[in-house]
Amino acid sequence: MRFPSQPLRVAFSRRAPSYPAVYLVRARRMASSAKTTVGLKDETLFKTQGLIAGKWLDAKDGAVIKVTNPATDEELGTVPEMGLAETKEAIDAASVAFRTWSKTTAKERHDLLMKLFKLMLENSEDLARLLTLENGKTLTEAKGEVIYSASFLEWFAEEAVRTYGENIPSSIPHIRSITLKQPVGVCAILTPWNFPSAMITRKLGPALAAGCTVVIKPPPETPFSCLALTELARRAGIPDGVINIVTTQKNVVDVGKELCTNKAVKKVTFTGSTAVAKHLYALSSSTMKKISFEAGGNSPFIVFDDADIDAAVEGAIACKFRGSGQTCVCANRIYVQSTVYADFASRLAAKVSAFRMGNGLEKDTTHGPLIHERAIEKVERHVNDAVERGAQVLVGGKRLQPSPNNGITSSNFFAPTVLSDVPADAQLSNEETFGPVAALIQFDTEEEVIKLANNTEYGLAGYFYSRDVGRVWRVAEALEVGMVGTNTGTISQAVIPFGGVKESGLGREGSHGIIEYMQTKYIAFGGL
Repeated sequence: MRFPSQPLRVAFSRRAPSYPAVYLVRARRMASSAKTTVGLKDETLFKTQGLIAGKWLDAKDGAVIKVTNPATDEELGTVPEMGLAETKEAIDAASVAFRTWSKTTAKERHDLLMKLFKLMLENSEDLARLLTLENGKTLTEAKGEVIYSASFLEWFAEEAVRTYGENIPSSIPHIRSITLKQPVGVCAILTPWNFPSAMITRKLGPALAAGCTVVIKPPPETPFSCLALTELARRAGIPDGVINIVTTQKNVVDVGKELCTNKAVKKVTFTGSTAVAKHLYALSSSTMKKISFEAGGNSPFIVFDDADIDAAVEGAIACKFRGSGQTCVCANRIYVQSTVYADFASRLAAKVSAFRMGNGLEKDTTHGPLIHERAIEKVERHVNDAVERGAQVLVGGKRLQPSPNNGITSSNFFAPTVLSDVPADAQLSNEETFGPVAALIQFDTEEEVIKLANNTEYGLAGYFYSRDVGRVWRVAEALEVGMVGTNTGTISQAVIPFGGVKESGLGREGSHGIIEYMQTKYIAFGGL
């Protein structure tokens, strides 16, 4: 989600299209959908409309967004270009549904979430294929994401029945003090394209479990995973209006502003860049909404000289190159102690040189494309800047051109890259690259690398490898991040508190994150 720097547009012209125009648009969409196939076992999961109050809808003016496969540049289908009017309708629908959904028992919500969890598992192959088609990640990674995504529904189904209040010993005679947990209300969910399924369920799971209703704005690059999940939610029995989907691209400013300023929306949750998070934070403050933001990262990955180097290399690959480097918690700066620097660099370069880029649906592909041209341009700029400042290219270092010889059919591929001797003033030392580039930096002492690792405004995740137990505790406590991986490059689970410090966000998801969607009410019983 991106917002321009100029002032937000506040005017909106609600123009109803003529009936012939609407008819022609819908006829074209019906003809297109009749021919369109994405290879799913259940093609009815491929939805191309938004959802408001239980109805699949086009945009009022018939406008659409084209969604393409980044690995092939082929059009997968379209979704509606919705705007302010549809967003208001979705919020109204969620408000109406909240009146009854919030009154359901925790056990009822548990049962419905478990049905949705099971439906996700039953349809995991279709969901994974759809995810690969619109995002580009390999089918293996997509299958892993679907299982990870479903785990949030299972976890929060179980959390729904454990939202306990308290009985507080009173300091005043004849009064009993208790607290209740109640759903906060309508929630706006804004998600990114890099995890089209998991970023939905990580927010939707706790919202529904708490008794909240939602309006979701999925990313225009990857809307189909969200829409398929919503279809499964309907099959699970989630009532109309509890989940509403507004798809948009050109109207994102109007839609984003409405979701953050409408008084009926009580909670905004967002995953994306820090710049956009700050903008949404400011908008949400106008009505003092409850918020949880997971923003940008610049994760350090530290290899000490007493580490298991083979394990550190494997951890760096898992951490850095998952999703072709397009993850918020991936290693952005890899610090290696000078005495093992050359050994680590050579082993990492050898592993990375064996990667095979290509279409994520092909079984031999290890890494897929970046999401679009803008992503390629940023990675290219970071690599060129580092090289100009003295870094050396050990592997990769350039975009891949489409060719029959390499099996690449789009311009969205950047070769997995390892850079050595990256200077501290390089752009990729200070900005999140979000691409398949491992930037290696030497250090000498523990004290030195802690200062380097913490020298950023971000604080989402950090990683390090060491077999010294004392050092493990010292470094884990010293890193200014919300999450630390010690001797592992994989930290994400539904059961852990996911989130950062500093400018990497506010609040926590997963774990006991259901509290982010509830408010505490105190009741004093007097006259006893």
